[in-house]
Amino acid sequence: MGQPSQKRRILGALIAASLSGGAQAQLTQNLTLHPKALALGNAVTADPPGLMAIHYNPAGLTKLDGRQLEVNVLSIYLDIDADFIADEDYEIFGIKGLETDPLTGKQRDPVANTRSHTNNVALYVPGYGILRLPPGPAVAPSAGISIKPPGSKLTFANAFYMPMAAGFYREKDDPGRYQPQAATLQRTTYLSPTVGYEINDEWSVGAGIQLSHFGFAADQYMRAPNMLIGVAEVLQDAFNCESGGEPLQPWLALCGGNVGPWDDIGAMNLNLQETISPTYALGVMWEPTDWFSWGASYTSEADMNLKGQFEIQYTDDWSGFWQSVNGSVLGAITSAILSLPSGAPREAGNVSMDLVYPQHFQTGISVDVHPLLTLNADIGWTDFAQWDAFEFKFDRKLEFLNAARILSPDNATPDSLRLPLGYKSQWNWAFGAELHVSSRLDLRAGVEIRDSVIPDDQRSIMAPFGGANLYSVGLGYRWDKDTEIDLNLSYLQSIETIPADSSCNVNCDNITNIIYNPYADLEIKTSLRVVMAGLSFRTKF
Repeated sequence: MGQPSQKRRILGALIAASLSGGAQAQLTQNLTLHPKALALGNAVTADPPGLMAIHYNPAGLTKLDGRQLEVNVLSIYLDIDADFIADEDYEIFGIKGLETDPLTGKQRDPVANTRSHTNNVALYVPGYGILRLPPGPAVAPSAGISIKPPGSKLTFANAFYMPMAAGFYREKDDPGRYQPQAATLQRTTYLSPTVGYEINDEWSVGAGIQLSHFGFAADQYMRAPNMLIGVAEVLQDAFNCESGGEPLQPWLALCGGNVGPWDDIGAMNLNLQETISPTYALGVMWEPTDWFSWGASYTSEADMNLKGQFEIQYTDDWSGFWQSVNGSVLGAITSAILSLPSGAPREAGNVSMDLVYPQHFQTGISVDVHPLLTLNADIGWTDFAQWDAFEFKFDRKLEFLNAARILSPDNATPDSLRLPLGYKSQWNWAFGAELHVSSRLDLRAGVEIRDSVIPDDQRSIMAPFGGANLYSVGLGYRWDKDTEIDLNLSYLQSIETIPADSSCNVNCDNITNIIYNPYADLEIKTSLRVVMAGLSFRTKF
């Protein structure tokens, strides 16, 4: 009965942990948009940068005169590490021969560990799925145009950009391949018609509609370090399966394939997307003096229905084991009662999920404290508390969900799965400083304090995103009266420690856990480092 529940855990945790892009969104929001915003720590609601005011505060479009074209290019380098640590007292099952996880290396060190590492970036390509980019930095472009007729109080604009983007892939033998080997989550805004209106010398407002594509895909190897599977391996050893005999046939057969807590079960592929996901944005700016401005912006939520396909390709050993069990008298009776797996080598079909892209509010001020120095400060909030649970619906009854409902009737039916998450909304702070060196050159620096939305008992290595700070420097240079260039260099780091048996998305070891835990009872330390360098070019045409 424990084994089939592992299949349900595998599918549910993979999708949910990957789509904790919601959790990732705290980090990936506003990281691929505009060099000026990054250089100021994203504290730009009262000082929106160029055409990307469409995203940060539509009211800021009123600062753009005539017809303007903007192109932005951001180069992103990421580095993700995860250490799996077994302490000197580690002995997960207490069964001779199964005490240690091979992924942790030399178990008697006395403290041994194995490291997962990747700096490979992946993107989501609509209609294709995961695109594994060559090793090294990736490039995120954005571009837009604006038109403000002479003497008009209206500014019209449209832009292409990615408000959220996260993706990576590991080598196929990397110890982190069980969560996952590759994953990408991406929101791409391809149309964003927006208008800014200058009410008077002090007040401006703006509004826009964004039409976006939302895509998610993941590839993952699977294993199930659960005591019940450990017992199955011990029984296979007792039956001396290597000799090819079946001592209890026809009553019970366990030698159809080698299974164990450290053996691969198979591989899974997921690919879901929403092609048209609309949101709207509102903004306001108040500039009572030439040295002070206040701004606020709001981006609505988006109700999405992600649709796509899943495939689970089981190993020959896993399928053969269940085929032999079902071929015996006791196995057939037990399987009929408990809906145990039949040993199908492959399961595939369609899957859908209702997901809310969370609403976001941000407000801030910009103050010229000196003719040479401007200080910005922002506070922002994203409504991730809506992600209390994810529910997945399948187009057919699946055998592993039939079994899962026995252990978790509140969360599983034959064709649906509900995964509790308990995410929380957070307020984040941002601060920026701009030194006006000359009429042409501005030097910038900023910091953004990003708190995690993931509860401690829901952390995993798929989303190694806890609390993090974004540190940035940059400059703005007026090339001529019609052309501006912005540059930034930014660094973000998040370090997390997940104690053994503390998060049932990754390392719990209880036999009754209903969430997939491929690194049972291991302490895990994660480190995420992101370096970004960007260039923005804006000119009149």
